[in-house]
Amino acid sequence: MVFSFDYTQDQGIGHYLLKGNLIGESYGMTLLNSFAEQMELGMLNFAVDLSQLEHINSSGLGVLITMLTKARKKDGELVLVSPSQNVRNLLLITKLNSIFQTFDGLDAAIEKIKTT
Repeated sequence: MVFSFDYTQDQGIGHYLLKGNLIGESYGMTLLNSFAEQMELGMLNFAVDLSQLEHINSSGLGVLITMLTKARKKDGELVLVSPSQNVRNLLLITKLNSIFQTFDGLDAAIEKIKTT
C-alpha cells in the first residue's frame, strides 16, 4: 500500500489518499506513524480517500479505527471518502458503518467536517 497526504491550509483538514491494499500490520504502521506526526503538528480533522484502495482486512480496519479514535480523543474527526462497494459491505458486516461517516466525494466530506 502507498498513501499520500495533503491538507487544506485554510480549513485545517488533512486528506489521505490510500492506494493498493491495506492489509497486515507493516502497511498500517507507516500510515499510523504519518497520522501521529500530523496530529503532533496540530492537525485534528481528516478525510481518508479509499477510492483507490483495492483490499482491506481486519488489520486495515484496525488502523482506521485507531486513527478515528485518536482524532476524536483530541476533539477532531475522521471521515471516509469514496469507499468501494466491497469496503462498504465490510463496514456493514462489521457494523463499523455506524461508527464511520462515509461520503461519496471529498468536497462533501470537507463540508461535513467544517460543520462539526
